[in-house]
Amino acid sequence: MPAKNFHVRQAAVSALRAWAKGHDYAETLVERHAHRRMLSSADRGLLQAILFGVLRNRRLLDHWIGKLRDGKVDPETRDVLRVGLCQLLILGIPEHAAVNETVESGKAGVRGLVNAVLRRAIASRKRLLDDVADLPPAVALSHPDWLFNRWKAAFGKKNALALMEWNNQAAETFFRINPLTETPAGLPGKPVDGAPGFYQLEGSLPGALLASGAIYIQDPATRHAVDLLDPQPGERILDACAAPGGKAFLIAAAMGSAENLVCTDSNEKRLPRLQENLERLHAGKATVAVHDWTKPAPAEWHGAFDGILLDVPCSNSGVIRRRVDVRWRLQAPDIEKIAVTQRKILQNALPCLKPGGRLVYSTCSIEPEENLGQVEAFLTDHPQCQLHSTREALPFRDGTDGAFAARIERK
Repeated sequence: MPAKNFHVRQAAVSALRAWAKGHDYAETLVERHAHRRMLSSADRGLLQAILFGVLRNRRLLDHWIGKLRDGKVDPETRDVLRVGLCQLLILGIPEHAAVNETVESGKAGVRGLVNAVLRRAIASRKRLLDDVADLPPAVALSHPDWLFNRWKAAFGKKNALALMEWNNQAAETFFRINPLTETPAGLPGKPVDGAPGFYQLEGSLPGALLASGAIYIQDPATRHAVDLLDPQPGERILDACAAPGGKAFLIAAAMGSAENLVCTDSNEKRLPRLQENLERLHAGKATVAVHDWTKPAPAEWHGAFDGILLDVPCSNSGVIRRRVDVRWRLQAPDIEKIAVTQRKILQNALPCLKPGGRLVYSTCSIEPEENLGQVEAFLTDHPQCQLHSTREALPFRDGTDGAFAARIERK
């Protein structure tokens, strides 16, 4: 059915309802609903801006709804109001389109209520925006209290506030030049200081360069783990949690090809895409296998690798700017549960390392229990290992995604 029979606000409300029911992640829902409604590129961009805008500002939007509407609001109507208020007060979309199309996206019985609330928001726009400065920080910046308090304890209030502000900004797109191909002329971006080969995209994505493998999308923070691993030609390297393959390619590029690279993932469905990505980027084929690293490794892998990369599952607290719904999905008890899983992966990967080999443990988290705390506990239990070095990227300090990497060497 043609896109003209749908409008973007309906898609946004529908995606929000699906997200609230736990059907999928925000970025997946954008793709699904854009495809289902055959949205143009421009309308897909608007859908993402609205959906991500609502999720980034959900708590503030709910505060405004409470100010503009007396009484209870059912969940679906609340999502319609969130979509409308986000357009009016966050995105600055013209009132006519924001109000009329949002009203139409609601059920017939609530359209009058939605229209009244949105008209009230227009009339009180200045007061609503001015009052934000007096709200508690976690409300104004739409983060759970527990997460703000955790970051305040870890980094101090000033940095915790800066981190929440960072998380609410649209993420820049970075790309890296493929060292296995000839560098193209006229790169559409500016070099990133301190990250050789990385560029910040300026303008639209260059489809031809991406398709040819001359460049690939990657945040500069991803380089830390592979830099510490320092893979060399001829070595046998294991990338244990490899899909979708961003760091696997960095390893292959450093070694000249993926010939001696073994990539595993617990999800078999993710491995074909990993292999496709390596081949598109001219790295050749890696050896791929399905393995759940919370279980012991196959005996034939014991002592088989010069280097191991463990880019473990984590809380994703360092990439909330990109994964906009993490702040609402993550709960305080999850940090320890995730840390337990990480500990199992570390313990099960260690036997695969040759004596004198090195293992790099990495996350895209900024939580101490998942990072240095995890490494220190591991070293206490494994005296045959020693810490060589660590790297940490903090968004409020470094202007990149949050990340942690530690190089552990087996004596």
